[in-house]
Amino acid sequence: PQLPHGHLPLPSFWKVVEDTLQQSGAQLCAFCQAFETVTPSPGTQPLTPAEERKVLSLVSKHGPDKLYQVTSNISGSRDLDLTLLRGQIVALLQSADTKGNTSRWLVDAGGPRGFVPAAKLRPY
Repeated sequence: PQLPHGHLPLPSFWKVVEDTLQQSGAQLCAFCQAFETVTPSPGTQPLTPAEERKVLSLVSKHGPDKLYQVTSNISGSRDLDLTLLRGQIVALLQSADTKGNTSRWLVDAGGPRGFVPAAKLRPY
């Protein structure tokens, strides 16, 4: 099968590829921004009874001043990273990882414990 622009000289072909990728990237950015504005902010989402029980147990274990809310979805990529959804409540265990990196915090998600980016947490 022939590529749609396979007949072009190589520099022109790469230009077409680059333009297409840039366009796709821009569309993806626009989509992400639209998605952010359409989704209600975590503050307006009521907690489910299960989440509420979890929050109460986190409060009793760690105290209310240690609770944080996840501000955007987190997909853990490294070992010991947690994958969490926006709006979830976690308790701060340590404001640094094992190497002393303060941009990754150790949290208790009401069962699983692991690291999350500190930038995606805000006091609850």
